[in-house]
Amino acid sequence: MIMVRKNSEATLYNFGAGPACLPSPVLNQIREDIPNWYEGMSIMEISHRLPVVMELTAKIEANLRTLLAIPEDFAVLCMAGGARTQFSTIPLNLLNGASNADYVITGHWSKLAFKDAGAYVLAHCAATTEASAFTTIPVDAELTFTQNAPYVHYTDNETIHGVEFTQYPKTDKWLVSDMTSNILTRPIDFSGFGLVYASAQKNLGIAGITVVIVRKSLLGNAHAFTPPTLNYALCDQNNSLLNTPPVFCWYVLGLVLEWVLKQGGMEAISKQVAQKAKLFYDLIDSSDFYTNPVAVNARSRVNIPFRLPSEVLESEFILQAEKVGLKQLKGHKVVGGCRASLYNAMPLAGVMALSEFMQHFEKTKG
Repeated sequence: MIMVRKNSEATLYNFGAGPACLPSPVLNQIREDIPNWYEGMSIMEISHRLPVVMELTAKIEANLRTLLAIPEDFAVLCMAGGARTQFSTIPLNLLNGASNADYVITGHWSKLAFKDAGAYVLAHCAATTEASAFTTIPVDAELTFTQNAPYVHYTDNETIHGVEFTQYPKTDKWLVSDMTSNILTRPIDFSGFGLVYASAQKNLGIAGITVVIVRKSLLGNAHAFTPPTLNYALCDQNNSLLNTPPVFCWYVLGLVLEWVLKQGGMEAISKQVAQKAKLFYDLIDSSDFYTNPVAVNARSRVNIPFRLPSEVLESEFILQAEKVGLKQLKGHKVVGGCRASLYNAMPLAGVMALSEFMQHFEKTKG
């Protein structure tokens, strides 16, 4: 097998769903920068108010806008915490006096977003695919919206269940989407969106920061008891520096964005993502040993759950894969089985190495 990264003993590929693998050039740059990023000081020990850090944050926003073609009427915020923080922050900021909001439930994370929002709003389930064990995506005809809801929340890609929307839900309300696990894998048409958010630890860097891209016209109407650090308008007015930010997380985000630009941007990345997913699904579909539970038209390009004939074989598969440097292939405890996450940092060679191992395992155990 051809491997991409080396530790002291073996080469490896990391298929973890998050925190996920980082591009090797990014890891190498971090290693160089940690002891001396600016005038003998580490990036982890300098003030966020220094001009050099302010230049970094400005460059991060500029690169995000370039990569995703973010319109000027959207604010780009870098907020501390993970995506789950936004489950509460969104209704606090976007209700604008409304008493209800619509939620599409297609898996663990959208269900949790629905639940958390219930502390602040009458959350209405516009559709749920729980009856299919979250293996499908609802069609537009199945969506039922409330009259006065200011937004419709949905999760574009469910990391655990491995389902992904191929098109945006059709509605005359603003769309709000959790794109944590598939941001920077394809272009986004922002015309129907009020807000897009993504925690960093999958395609944007490391855990501890969430990128929020919000329509400026929706700012300024936060509920009176919204904490200042969760108020989008205040964060925008202060360039996401209302309080001391996780500077190291921002720094890694900046490196990842530069790496994506060097890969050729969204056009090149989206082709790579499609190529890796096709290779892996073709292997599964041609096998009587491996199965994927998701409906073909709802399959995620980046998080692929799969099962073997028995849990005993799955345990042995994961153990043997670990031994040859194929890491973190165990499925989430909610669904069990196995899962391969093919984020941008996972090279095609890694997917080929996993496919080769899976074919060998099937020949010996099938």
